[in-house]
Amino acid sequence: MSDPAISFWSLLRFAAFWLSVLCFSSTAAATMRLQGNWYPPDSCQVESPDLSAGSHPVSVLERTHGNYCWHGQLTLTAPEDLVIDFSNTTVIGRFQHTVYDASGHVAGAASGGIMSHKPDPFLLRHGRMFRLPAGQYTLVTRLDSPFLLAQPEPDVAPLDQYLQALKMGDAVTLICLGILIGLMFYYLVLASLRRNLTDLLYSLFLFGNLLYNGTSLLVFPELLHIHWFYLISFPILLSNIVYILFVMQLLNIKKDNHPWLYRTGQFLVGILSIFALCGFIFPHESLELDRAGVSIFLSFGLISGAIRTWQGHHSAPAYLNAVVLFFIMGILSISLGKLADNQMIDIEHLGLIAVTIEALLLALVVARQFSHLRAQFEHAWTHAMHDSLTGLKNRRGFLESGVAETERSRQNNQSMSIIFLDLDNFKQLNDTYGHDAGDAALRATAKALRTNLRANDLLARLGGDEFAILLPEIDHNAAMETGRKVFLAVNTALLDFPPVTASMGVIRFERTTRSFAAMMKIADDLMYEVKKNGKNNMSYRQFDD
Repeated sequence: MSDPAISFWSLLRFAAFWLSVLCFSSTAAATMRLQGNWYPPDSCQVESPDLSAGSHPVSVLERTHGNYCWHGQLTLTAPEDLVIDFSNTTVIGRFQHTVYDASGHVAGAASGGIMSHKPDPFLLRHGRMFRLPAGQYTLVTRLDSPFLLAQPEPDVAPLDQYLQALKMGDAVTLICLGILIGLMFYYLVLASLRRNLTDLLYSLFLFGNLLYNGTSLLVFPELLHIHWFYLISFPILLSNIVYILFVMQLLNIKKDNHPWLYRTGQFLVGILSIFALCGFIFPHESLELDRAGVSIFLSFGLISGAIRTWQGHHSAPAYLNAVVLFFIMGILSISLGKLADNQMIDIEHLGLIAVTIEALLLALVVARQFSHLRAQFEHAWTHAMHDSLTGLKNRRGFLESGVAETERSRQNNQSMSIIFLDLDNFKQLNDTYGHDAGDAALRATAKALRTNLRANDLLARLGGDEFAILLPEIDHNAAMETGRKVFLAVNTALLDFPPVTASMGVIRFERTTRSFAAMMKIADDLMYEVKKNGKNNMSYRQFDD
């Protein structure tokens, strides 16, 4: 039979794969590709569509600063409402679009960016709309950003097609951020309830990613009016450190059980701490330090998960499932510079999907831990409430079940009976034939009792050679008949264990007005009366009050 958990892992990985395929293959707007290039900022003349003499295009923008100028051409054969936006990335500090007509006059201008306080007309996008008549145009875009995650490329799309295309990107952003917020609080609550450092560390890791993704994908600038650009990089510098500590806690990497991994983790925490310090000193380099840190913690997580899985750690296989997919998508998100022909899904979305999928898969790790704890609890509970020799309830289990059954009978105005049974001459059997013979006699008694009772009757070994039975919802005749049947069955079973016999007291209560403990005491006293009067017998008594 297949493991349902394994099937669910496979299903989630399959869904994640196709989510990625869907996002990166079917959400491109029908863009009107501009013909143009990036240039150094001094190549674009101020208030002019012309380039400076001798200007040379820049094929790849440096990521540690984003001060460039884009110059391109656009031809319209009919009047059009167009939207100019950037593909590949939304991590842009400030930008200024200026559209010039064929005569060199300004036909339209717009600015924005994460650091700009100007509201964005389109949700979670840098898109700016221009209403242009037919003609030949030159677009000059000035870019000023502390750093770049990927290479932005200006794109133009008709307004109606742009509005349709941006839905997928916005949906991915809001759904994934919503999941991360929910899981962050989930782990925070777990950390509080379980006093568990592992849960707290992962909650902090998710918080750092929420700050990064919320800023880079324009949620914080647009919806919360937070325009501090370095929320994109500084939180990740710290969350990278937190993730290493999280992996060490989750996989129980200690100095005594795996000293090499433990020392490696400590060393990497030191390296990432230096990265964090350098990032605060040189903020323009902070995102590149993030990239290096992400590759470090992903590699450590992958290697640690594989090693601890091989060593048999119970949570490691589930974690390894999560980190493999996280590693692949995470490495892609920090290494890619462009996404081909896709305007509405950016590299930031790839990173967001990666961390969301890993967080969901790790939630299953926690679920598996809970399942393991539940199994341990149920095992301990079974042993606490049952007799290990006979498999019957023990005194504690009988008392708890009996109290509940008494309350139910009282509420429903129903009768109940209690039988107390004690083995006669049991010590003599042990002294003569040994304790193995005594244990066999107890098991035989339990079997005889079990096979002669109803499914809803409660049966227990109270301790030593004493047994008890609770018979709910039983009338006078049935109680007497059950008592006789049980007495005969037990003594028949004990014929193999001479000189052991049984003494038994049967009490029936027409109404359960007494406490369960008081009713047990009455049944116990009746059984001892039988023993005093010669043993190997049963006595029946009824209480109508």
